Amino acid sequence: MMRLNKYLASCGIASRRKADLLISSGLVKVNGELVYILGTSINEVKDKVEVDGKKAGLAQNKVYILLNKLPGFVTTQSDPQGRRTVFNLLPNQKERLFPVGRLDYDAAGLLLLTNDGELANYLTHPRYEVPKTYKVWVKGRVPPDALRKLTMGVTLEDGPAKAESARLLRHSEGESLIEIVLQEGRNREVKRLCEAIGHPVWRLMRMALGNLRLGTLEPGKWRRLTPREVQGLYKSPKG
Repeated sequence: MMRLNKYLASCGIASRRKADLLISSGLVKVNGELVYILGTSINEVKDKVEVDGKKAGLAQNKVYILLNKLPGFVTTQSDPQGRRTVFNLLPNQKERLFPVGRLDYDAAGLLLLTNDGELANYLTHPRYEVPKTYKVWVKGRVPPDALRKLTMGVTLEDGPAKAESARLLRHSEGESLIEIVLQEGRNREVKRLCEAIGHPVWRLMRMALGNLRLGTLEPGKWRRLTPREVQGLYKSPKG
């Protein structure tokens, strides 16, 4: 027997947390019956599982793709507004992939796509405290006390939040470039943190996820992860 959310993650549908959302939203059927109860277990060999009308089967091959996302692409499979998605930047894949976390439409940088739901759960669940590193261009010159506020914590509309580290990389007239490391992944968290200290973001780029670095990968390009990189992600240190 296997938990339904773990089964969906093993199928490459989504991480465990997002699989729970699919279940609670009434999008998952087991043997033709809708399942809403989180924690449901299934027989992964005998039971028939469908997600939004499509059969879910265990992923045979694990795929890990590092993409240097461009601004102007949404981090979803499709978009009701007809905007381009990150999958327009990838070759056609036999395996169904999903993004690990997300980057806003106007954000750029490191995005991992995979069908390994267990790894996705590890990298995105706050319990595991996997650091995400960003370069952030903001308006105005950021003084030391504002950087301290980021690491001491500020109150956002959905509760307290803070950066694990924040440092000024450089500044010029009217703008600053700072590096921010987070262990959470709340919606628009970097932008909201910077707005809270009075320095709105005008450009954002994710540079690292755990041990995985963007490196010299050109904007809009992608590559497959090496086995060593995949192993390293499972061993990513706390921030």
